[in-house]
Amino acid sequence: MVEAILGKKLGMTQVFAANGDVVPVTVLKAGPCIVIQRKTAQKDGYEAVQLGLVEMPAPKRITKAREGHFKKAGAVPVRFLREVRLKAGSADANVGDKVLVDSFAVDELVDVTGVSKGRGFAGVVKRHHFGGGGGSHGSMFHRAPGSIGASAYPSRVLKGMRAAGHMGVDRVTVRNLRVVQVFSDDHTLLVRGAVPGPNGGYVIVRKAKAPHK
Repeated sequence: MVEAILGKKLGMTQVFAANGDVVPVTVLKAGPCIVIQRKTAQKDGYEAVQLGLVEMPAPKRITKAREGHFKKAGAVPVRFLREVRLKAGSADANVGDKVLVDSFAVDELVDVTGVSKGRGFAGVVKRHHFGGGGGSHGSMFHRAPGSIGASAYPSRVLKGMRAAGHMGVDRVTVRNLRVVQVFSDDHTLLVRGAVPGPNGGYVIVRKAKAPHK
């Protein structure tokens, strides 16, 4: 069984619970997806499927190699392809099978993976949450990083040192979000809380790997 689905973040809103509480939710277009390729332990060394998110209109400009890849699966070309691991011994997923949003249930916990928003060049206070220096007049050390290495030895900045630089556009996974509503007809999923990325960004929704008890 495929325990994940590809989708797109549509935005955030709020719904009312049965007891009247306001619940912040993210609206996700989840599927429909189609299995483009099947990988097996005998041939590839692991069990997985390659899913494609079906969107209309389909992309017009694709390479001949990718066109043949979709033609072999009997599927229309798609923009968003991702590979999803399967549990060992999974034999119920084949090329051409559909993966729909009704594979998820209300109150189920899911992990959502996306690409975070780009923030451009950022300093250490914003990027790494440094405390900064004193704020009084004359300190000249308000938002500077402080010491980044010794001068005598090794006389260089070590790799991996936290510093100012490009922020965002990272692969981020938010775990254990609760499914609030499932709309099978509209291929839509409502999950409690926020997910990474901008509106219109692609996401991967999978059943939680380590759900809270």
